[in-house]
Amino acid sequence: MMEHLRHRLSLPEPPLGRPGDVAELDVALKDAIGAEPRPAADVLRTYAEKLEPTVVSCDHPAYLAFIPGAPTKAAALFDMVVSGSSLHGISWLEASGAIAAENQVLRLIADLAGLPESAGGCFVSGGSAGNLSGLVVARDTGRHRLGLTGHAPVRIAVSDQVHSSVGNTLRILGIDSLLVPTEDHRLTDAAVRTALDAAEYDGGAPVVAVVATAGTTNAGIIDDLAGVAAQARARGLWFHVDAAYGGGGLFVPEVRARMAGIEHADSLVVDPHKWMFAPFDCGALLYRDPRPAKAVHTQDASYLDAIHGDGAGTDDLEWNPSDYAYHLTRRPRGLPLWFSLAVHGTDAYRDAVAHGLRIARYAARAVERTDGLELLREPELSVVLIRRAGWRPRDYHAWCKRLLAAGTAFVTPTVWEGETVARIAFLHPGITEETVDRVLGSLLSDD
Repeated sequence: MMEHLRHRLSLPEPPLGRPGDVAELDVALKDAIGAEPRPAADVLRTYAEKLEPTVVSCDHPAYLAFIPGAPTKAAALFDMVVSGSSLHGISWLEASGAIAAENQVLRLIADLAGLPESAGGCFVSGGSAGNLSGLVVARDTGRHRLGLTGHAPVRIAVSDQVHSSVGNTLRILGIDSLLVPTEDHRLTDAAVRTALDAAEYDGGAPVVAVVATAGTTNAGIIDDLAGVAAQARARGLWFHVDAAYGGGGLFVPEVRARMAGIEHADSLVVDPHKWMFAPFDCGALLYRDPRPAKAVHTQDASYLDAIHGDGAGTDDLEWNPSDYAYHLTRRPRGLPLWFSLAVHGTDAYRDAVAHGLRIARYAARAVERTDGLELLREPELSVVLIRRAGWRPRDYHAWCKRLLAAGTAFVTPTVWEGETVARIAFLHPGITEETVDRVLGSLLSDD
């Protein structure tokens, strides 16, 4: 197994991979698990020869779909250390060193965002878990502020471009949304003000929070964070920022300037397994003031009394990640990011993020120069949307299949303003202009 890992990590780039066929995988896995033991080498061979090739490698430079992941080799190697050490990261009692290192990374992210010294939180599995945990605190804090009972209906204001995980969170929590229309796909001060003014007289439940996005998944659009924050502050509402994708851009000064207002977030979600080059699954959840989150999320059980302080007044300093999200058992998933940041330095992270931005602009200019292709909007971050003249949805899907079958790139289409279009997401520090040229050139071919 170590030899397999050594080989995989030593590759200049991993194989792109491909989707597997159901029948093919049924045959590969037939009798893999049985009553009798099998030699580990045989089981590993099944994985290496039959299963691994049918997984698309998110860390391939030409993985350009969804939001890619590209962990540094340092982070990937240290993830092995975390797994091999069987670290349990719920409490200071059990994992003080690991938690101290995680908190150092959380402090770095908080500083990049401009959050106060009081900020703190924990690492969760990703944006979905972060949004759920943060908005539970928003809901309960809002009810308390308004003097409502624990089951009183409330609403949370979201844009029509908000990530699907936020909508799912509201369904799980049994909260209605106040849907705010966007202007050119961006949530603005004016739109939030109009919606909140109307909500005071529409007979619905009170609004307790507003959600803004720093980098929408579909197009990388940054909401008017400063304007939305101003509306939330003026009305005493919780301000939650979903920066799961765009948060990596905080390393780059020009992007941080476009995120003005993020420093006013009451809760902030950033996914380091996206643009901070950490392994899956790693999401950072930060609170401006962690105390309300601790009041909401701390689990009460007799066997947990031991992790919540000894009565000597030290429990406020001994940080328990289990107190700041819905989880209890967790691995210290922030440690691989800590190791990689320490090994490479933050300047290298800044340059790696900036490379994705530069490649997106390169692609945008190339599209503008190419007859038959249309740039649908200037990229704010690293997502580029492209229309090929005359193409229907089936043409885009066929194009994506051809690219993957040829081993050129993994791309998936999206829907933009009701129309299927090409969507390319740049993130990997190893993506080259030559790869961009090949992918764009293939858009002009019907073969």
